[in-house]
Amino acid sequence: RRLWPNENPLGRKIRTNGESTVIGVVVDVRHSSLEETGGNEMYLDCRQTGDWSAMEMVVRSTRPPESLVPEVRAALTAYDPGLPTGDFHTLERLVDDAVGPRRLITRLLGFFSALALLLAAIGLYGVMAFAVTQRQQEIGIRMAIGAQRGDILQMVLGGGLALVAWGVAAGLLGSFLLTRLLQNQLFGISAHDPFTFAGIAALLTAVATVACLVPALRATRVDPLVALRSE
Repeated sequence: RRLWPNENPLGRKIRTNGESTVIGVVVDVRHSSLEETGGNEMYLDCRQTGDWSAMEMVVRSTRPPESLVPEVRAALTAYDPGLPTGDFHTLERLVDDAVGPRRLITRLLGFFSALALLLAAIGLYGVMAFAVTQRQQEIGIRMAIGAQRGDILQMVLGGGLALVAWGVAAGLLGSFLLTRLLQNQLFGISAHDPFTFAGIAALLTAVATVACLVPALRATRVDPLVALRSE
């Protein structure tokens, strides 16, 4: 993309530590951290550069690593006793070390998000229950003049969900605008992933529906005479 845009780089010559021929192209690699994007980088044969100081070897096997390490060390020693045979790490450990801090942050964010969702549900239930109590006389009058329980349920539930719909819409808009701040923490998924936004909206709507349903059901059991006598 940088040296030969829109051209086939295979077979091209590049001069670094002598003239080299491009024999392949790889995808971007994140070396330092997951947040760092891939930069300009080339892989050269150690026999060309003469630098053997950072050599690493990758072994693929279906056997347990504990039983494999001694045999790998023995093979390296038999090939060249001067070769270092120090640290051995499994791929799972390397991945865990790389994503460990972000995994902790994600779990903390998940915990506080769940706590915020719980507090929002409790608050929503309290507000809806108070609103229904304040409209007790109105509900009694409606039922006294012929309103059915289904009508009362629809009125209370519909009013609550209308407010929730506005809140969810405002929250989605704010999230859509602010998710770019979390782009560096996301891997393999877009900051504007539609399934994530749809899932969160559906979850919040479901929680709000449950929170509104209990006061709505309670409102349908109001005795019109008791409601009309109350102040």
